[in-house]
Amino acid sequence: MRIIGIDPGSKVTGYGIVEQMKHQLRHVASGRVVSPSGIPFHDRLKNIYTELGKVIACHAPEAMAVEDLFIARNVQSALKLGHARGVAMLAGLNAELVIAEYSPMEVKKALVGYGRAQKEQVQEMVRILLSLAEPPESNTADALAVAICHLHWCQGVGKVSPRSSL
Repeated sequence: MRIIGIDPGSKVTGYGIVEQMKHQLRHVASGRVVSPSGIPFHDRLKNIYTELGKVIACHAPEAMAVEDLFIARNVQSALKLGHARGVAMLAGLNAELVIAEYSPMEVKKALVGYGRAQKEQVQEMVRILLSLAEPPESNTADALAVAICHLHWCQGVGKVSPRSSL
């Protein structure tokens, strides 16, 4: 099973593709879609959608796991994050992927065993689980963590999607 994980953001959206073969996890690809802050917001959204569409077409994942919204103090930031999540999910839906959503706490608990783990702990666990030479950068690590969380969930219950907001 091949999953693309998404850590959405209006300026930087992380993605990570992980494959599980038997009981072994394998890093397929990962990176970031960086949208320059000097361009209009709608162009940043288009950039996220276009670049994720290319990644999905190139690596053919079976499902998409997206980090769910967290409680934000700044309403404007939360709205922009929601837009970025929406276009990322639309890229997955247009590729006919099943979409699953996980809260940051669920992801941390699945990887580290503690829902309030620090970012560095998540990065190190991603490195260990995927046998990477060094921990990935934060957005990429979060995206890979979401994908791994989904694979763990699938392994535990044998389904493709735990819940979908669509």
